[in-house]
Amino acid sequence: MKRIALVMTAGGAVAFVVLAAVLVPWHPYPGGPLRLPAADTVFTPEQLQRATAYSHVARWLSRTSLVVSLVVACLLGFSRFGRAVSARLRGPWWLRTLVLIVLVIVLGRIATLPFDIALQHQQRRYGLSRQSWPAYLSDVALGAAVAVVTTSIAVLVLLVIVRRWPRLWPAIAGTVLAVLVLAGSFVYPVLVEPLFSSFTSLPQGELRTQIMRIADQEGVRLDDVLVANASQRTTQINAYVTGFGSTRRVVLYDNLVNDLPRGQVLSVVAHELGHAKHDDVLTGTLLGVSAAFFGVGLLGLLIGPLTRQRYGDPGPDSTVLATRSAELVPLLLALFALGSVLSLPVQNTISRQIETRADVVALTTTRDEASFVALQKRLAISALADPTPPAWSQFVFGSHPTALQRIALAGRVLGGR
Repeated sequence: MKRIALVMTAGGAVAFVVLAAVLVPWHPYPGGPLRLPAADTVFTPEQLQRATAYSHVARWLSRTSLVVSLVVACLLGFSRFGRAVSARLRGPWWLRTLVLIVLVIVLGRIATLPFDIALQHQQRRYGLSRQSWPAYLSDVALGAAVAVVTTSIAVLVLLVIVRRWPRLWPAIAGTVLAVLVLAGSFVYPVLVEPLFSSFTSLPQGELRTQIMRIADQEGVRLDDVLVANASQRTTQINAYVTGFGSTRRVVLYDNLVNDLPRGQVLSVVAHELGHAKHDDVLTGTLLGVSAAFFGVGLLGLLIGPLTRQRYGDPGPDSTVLATRSAELVPLLLALFALGSVLSLPVQNTISRQIETRADVVALTTTRDEASFVALQKRLAISALADPTPPAWSQFVFGSHPTALQRIALAGRVLGGR
């Protein structure tokens, strides 16, 4: 089993590096580093003060919430308390597995709920959120339920494979989980997104005609453009591409369609269609598949020694894992939580490069620098985004370039600056 796990780990890492080298746009624009404008030349003092005040508190709350959730997962996964809880459960292994998954996720949500509520309070205070408290708490509960269902599917599939093929499980589990990653990315738009938002087709008219024209320019087949009722929840404006193949869709927030000038709307659409043009959702999914192989292989290398250390079982890894599979659920979830946090810099570095390429596509398609720059200013103001976040925060948590970077990019692509 160790040899298989080692091959999986090495193969997944190599595949990830190769895919990232080939599919990720590491040099999405010509020339050297961008020359960023000073923040006070783009935003007013009042806008800067308001964004700084909000983002400082929001950053502290969100980072603290992340740390607390990680501490809870590790406490249940690595401590004697977690082992004692697992040992007290009775019933078939699959039922104990489900109970432990619910326990870990619910305790984690309860522990972080004060920080999440404080963040929601800040968003309501600064006019970023329109949600009532009952609606907000309903979304929190719904999010926890979705997490329980998706986590249960992944963990149960993994443990079934571990128990059925105790020596070959890393190879089989890696393959099956890779398929689940692909399937999840494919069905997410039609199964999960409708739980949180309502979607309608953009009505026939000049805007829809212009969007379809941009899709033709970028060589993107676009069957429909959807509008989400986001204004019921937030004042922030946004759009996104989700799914791939027959489930790929371009979604615009209703407040974006209703409140922004036409040039800015088309700039957003051209950006999102840039993602579709380069199949960025599929790129992310393929990187996720290779990461799944790597993660399962690494799990195969770590889980045996960790299990023997916890239970003092001298048997081979395959036997220990098969007989104690349900008891290992908190440990599995703790390892997943650690892996998710440690991978953030890699994920977001790749994301920023992909987002930059989509910006380049939007600029070269619309040739409208003024609308692009106005859009970036409006997006930053509507989200109260910090235009100059700490470098460490942007590196680890920044999934998009900053507003100043995107404004400088417009000058580079269209103005040669």
